[in-house]
Amino acid sequence: MSSEFIASENALLLEQERNRRYPNVHFGRNVVVGQHVNIGEGTVIGNHVVLHDNASIGKDVRIDDGVIIGKKPMKSKASAMTGTKDHGPAFLGNGCLVGSNSIIYTGAVIEDGVLIADFASVREETRIGELTIIGRGVAIENQVSIGRCCKIETGAYITAKSTIGDQCFVAPEVTFTNDNFVGRTQERFKHFGGVTMQKGARVAANSTVLPGILIGEDALVAAGSIVTRDVPARMVVMGSPARVIRPVDLEQLLPYDGEKNSGESQ
Repeated sequence: MSSEFIASENALLLEQERNRRYPNVHFGRNVVVGQHVNIGEGTVIGNHVVLHDNASIGKDVRIDDGVIIGKKPMKSKASAMTGTKDHGPAFLGNGCLVGSNSIIYTGAVIEDGVLIADFASVREETRIGELTIIGRGVAIENQVSIGRCCKIETGAYITAKSTIGDQCFVAPEVTFTNDNFVGRTQERFKHFGGVTMQKGARVAANSTVLPGILIGEDALVAAGSIVTRDVPARMVVMGSPARVIRPVDLEQLLPYDGEKNSGESQ
């Protein structure tokens, strides 16, 4: 009996066992499913997908070709933010869409209805709120929190330790930073800090935001700006360095209750 025949028989047995365990899940070709992986009913998995051990996939999820879920981070001796601890399993909620060749690391939590487009990466210890859209090629580093109903568009870079509130908008090619020492001196390790966007804040295309900056509720950073100081709530900033230009137009503000209409930043 040839080795090719034995390999084919073993592959068939594995496929039969997988189909028995996940009877209402559609698998493409060459899918690798690790141990203790949970997959909800109605999920469709493309070709050449890897689901690492303990990953949890909700119901009616679509995972396109070449996706990796539950990847472990790589730790270099020079890494400033990557640890060696157990981050827990990757989690995708119900109804998520994951585009081709995207990578979701172990410990990432993706809530219901999130769309992650082709070639995006979501690092460990990151949480993405329901119905948020992560665009093509977006890089989301570790220890990031993104709220619900946000849009992070093509090619944006969300640096580690950033926080993005609900209903925020980050345009294409926006760059967040977290290191004022630009990789030199040990002092930098005491001051790492990402960007904070409060509810409804927006950053337009090709802007760069420096470490530790807070962008207030419903504020707007104009395209191409370099943000070097905090942005007041409901104000437009523009330029390099960005400066306050005017209030955001009233028709562009999110609806507020009476308390928020008092003008106090939340």
